[in-house]
Amino acid sequence: MKTRSTRPLRHFQLKITSYGNFYYIDRIEKLEKLVCRKPRVVQIDMIGVGEIPADAALLIRSVLMGRSPKTQLITNARSSLQGGSVLVWLLGDRRIIRDDARLYFRRVDLSDDEEVRQSDAGKDDEPRYRDSFSEVDPEDGDYAQVLQVINEFLPVKELAGRLIGVPVLRQFGLVENEQVDCFLATAFRKSRRALVPR
Repeated sequence: MKTRSTRPLRHFQLKITSYGNFYYIDRIEKLEKLVCRKPRVVQIDMIGVGEIPADAALLIRSVLMGRSPKTQLITNARSSLQGGSVLVWLLGDRRIIRDDARLYFRRVDLSDDEEVRQSDAGKDDEPRYRDSFSEVDPEDGDYAQVLQVINEFLPVKELAGRLIGVPVLRQFGLVENEQVDCFLATAFRKSRRALVPR
């Protein structure tokens, strides 16, 4: 006798705004509470114009990475996405995006001497001269981390600064990859049968 799952699909709306750090702090807290309940499926519906700040995107990532392995994550982009919003969308086990929506992330160039290395932490060396226009922005450091994670899914070096449409996302297997999943499941099932002695 099959029992009905007590952990149904949970929808979680994440409005994308060009302002409102307080909004993201509040939503992250609610997302964390939802994930702690270990639902079977969480669907994050992303809608709006703007960009999730890099720090908030990294925080959302840490919350989602800590979810139960039994919780499936669906990310549904109902709008075009940019920057940190792209990272959150890519975290889904299954990704949905509106047919005419686009992804965009900008380049950020940080030199090697803009971050303190562990080996340099105790040194008394004077920092190199910088004028007022070359000051490091901590947000750029967070954004560089966002790009590192995006690079696990899409080649950042080639695609940064360009609009990425659904056909390209299909090429990378990021959307509508049910056929590929079914093919792989079938292939693995056949290879397991071949390994089992008769």
